[in-house]
Amino acid sequence: MVILLAASSSLKILIIGVPAHTADSNNIFTLLVILLIISCGGAKKVSIRYAKAPEKTLKKFEIKQPKVDLRIHKSKEKLSVVEKINNYVAAFSTVAIEEMKMYDIPASISLAQGILESGMGYSRLAVEANNHFGIKCHSEWEGKRIYHDDDEKGECFRVYKDPRTSYRDHSLFLNSRSRYNLLFDLKIDDYKGWAKGLKKAGYATDPKYSNKLINLIERYSLDRFDIKKKMKRRNNHLEVVKQPSKKKVHLVQKGDTLYSISKKYKVDIKSLVQENQLENNTIFLGQNLIIPIH
Repeated sequence: MVILLAASSSLKILIIGVPAHTADSNNIFTLLVILLIISCGGAKKVSIRYAKAPEKTLKKFEIKQPKVDLRIHKSKEKLSVVEKINNYVAAFSTVAIEEMKMYDIPASISLAQGILESGMGYSRLAVEANNHFGIKCHSEWEGKRIYHDDDEKGECFRVYKDPRTSYRDHSLFLNSRSRYNLLFDLKIDDYKGWAKGLKKAGYATDPKYSNKLINLIERYSLDRFDIKKKMKRRNNHLEVVKQPSKKKVHLVQKGDTLYSISKKYKVDIKSLVQENQLENNTIFLGQNLIIPIH
């Protein structure tokens, strides 16, 4: 009997129970054939090659940061207090003069208050809220708000779309509150009287507030922007030209319309729109409207 045992790459052959004298030529031939087959192909190793997966080429995306010109910021940081104040005056003197002509508030006072209250335009309220006069929300304010620590923690302050609007609201704020009425009895060029009057009326709690305003006005000659009393010659004598009367200010209440306000003050709607530079006939609760007086 011929038994074939295969183990991996080799083949072992055992001949069990076949005596040598009984093995005939057929058995020998068969055995030789088997050995020939095994030697030719049975011991051949089969190797399997695995194709290496191509490496993914990841594109490197570079995030290009916008180049910021830091020279502007550096130059601002290096500005002295004098330079900052001069820049502020150059930027807002025209606005202060316009407000003075419309609301009889000395331009020097508006500029000095703006410089002091806004930290020369660098305070948080000035930068984030365009609030240059530290005006708080109060109950009538319906616009955007910002909360800031002042006399108390987290106080509500008004937010404006631009600094010019802040100047306008400052003018209306002083004109519409009775505690400031005495200021408008002062001469337009009496900045000392205005500074002391603002402190007395409670605009600020700082006991040195009036002195700070006066010092700013005198150090930077802000009174040069104030309108002096105009004089005209008549019969070889100088006479003072009367200043135009103060405009009335109406605080918009619930239910008010331009029509009802025009009837109340006996003015036409067109004059109200032009005087207040309104884009349309829409008004808002808490808004201050100038009432033209002819």
